[in-house]
Amino acid sequence: MDNILNNSLPVAVLGAGPVGLAAAAHLVARGFTPLILEAGAQVASNLASYRQVRLFSPWQYNVDKAAHQLLVAAGWQVPDPEGLPTAGEILDGYLLPLAALPAIAANLRLSHRVAAITRAGFDKVKTRGRESAPFVIRAATPEGEREYLASAVIDATGTWSQPNPLGANGLPAQGEVALRDRIAYGMPDVLGAERQRYAGRRVLVVGAGHSAAGSLLALATLAEEVPGTHLVWAIRGRQSAKLFGGGDANGLPARGQLGMRLKALQQSGRLELHQDFRIQSLLETAGGITVRGEAGAIDIGGIDEIVAATGARPNLDITRELRVRHDPWLESTDLLAPLIDPNEHSCGTVRPHGHRELAHPEQGYYAVGAKSYGRAPNFLMATGYEQVRSVVAALAGDLLAADDVQLELPETGVCSTSQVYDSEPAASICCGGPAREPSAGCCLADAQAKAAEKPGCGCAAQPASSSAVRTECCA
Repeated sequence: MDNILNNSLPVAVLGAGPVGLAAAAHLVARGFTPLILEAGAQVASNLASYRQVRLFSPWQYNVDKAAHQLLVAAGWQVPDPEGLPTAGEILDGYLLPLAALPAIAANLRLSHRVAAITRAGFDKVKTRGRESAPFVIRAATPEGEREYLASAVIDATGTWSQPNPLGANGLPAQGEVALRDRIAYGMPDVLGAERQRYAGRRVLVVGAGHSAAGSLLALATLAEEVPGTHLVWAIRGRQSAKLFGGGDANGLPARGQLGMRLKALQQSGRLELHQDFRIQSLLETAGGITVRGEAGAIDIGGIDEIVAATGARPNLDITRELRVRHDPWLESTDLLAPLIDPNEHSCGTVRPHGHRELAHPEQGYYAVGAKSYGRAPNFLMATGYEQVRSVVAALAGDLLAADDVQLELPETGVCSTSQVYDSEPAASICCGGPAREPSAGCCLADAQAKAAEKPGCGCAAQPASSSAVRTECCA
């Protein structure tokens, strides 16, 4: 099929993280000119902020195929596919060389923070002729405010720089803004640059995800080295399979080991765990910060520092003048939402999806990567790579390739994370747990799969050494 875009204009890629640079690689491979606008002073500036963190997924899941081809052609040495890189190693060994390739470097603009996207000559209301008008991207740059024209927009701005607040109701807890200098959002470098901030302190980590787990284990190491360092953990729900990462059942061994180490830490008494704790307010006292939960919860007192590993949310303001449609609670597209709903899915049970699920009413605009998931926390880089492959193929008019969406993801060990945000434990686990009703999701338990004579479904179909999970539903 013919290219559906105006080739005199570039395709704008917003964000030069792993998924944004992958989009640029696919655009180059398809003969497009990308225009890559990155808010940070270097590519993948979000990764740089937690470069000390070792990822759960090996190199084979962290390198995009089009990027791989461009790099190998330039003499790149391919990393061990089974090796587990740190965020810094991904940045230094993969993303910086990718960004330095001439076809990408010539079109990369650093320190360009996008403030708004619209159509040339069209506000949100005007319709006739809209689809043929180029996009206008307004950005704050070192030279001042600038506007760029583009034939399409691939928005890979992510969510990391918009962390969720501590308040259980989605708003900052009372007192949170005033105590912001005592709160670190994300994953601080506990054993490195910020060691002195946490050494010998009573530190509260809030959140039930793997970022929280990683910070807790780093703090546990610090506690072994510096007496007086105390670990406190607050989560909104009760213990569940999600909390400890699936253990031995996890297809990403590092993720499973992380959960097992965390469980051992809690069982040894070195970790003070507060479950069913929904933060309402923070109060500074002479003895430290007192953290108060909703009615009935016992206060957590004497806190010196807080690590808020409470997830993140997308910045939807930049598309205010575009015709976008979001799911009312996840803030993804409405077609993608049921496929990624964290009440039903973990990272490994997300079904393949591409340009059709990512499309908005504004033709030519796509949010990809972590931003495409909205507030859902179960995003993997491999998912983003397949998203941009499909989107770029669609922009090129190659709908056969765009619709041929294939996704092989590592098994997370927890096929469903239903009730993650509720007070009860998850109802079931596909592998090694109680039977799950077929109507509750795509994952069928072994007995049900056998009874239905569907060998492609359920855990029985997976070899013991399998590192991938089937991502299609059982009909």
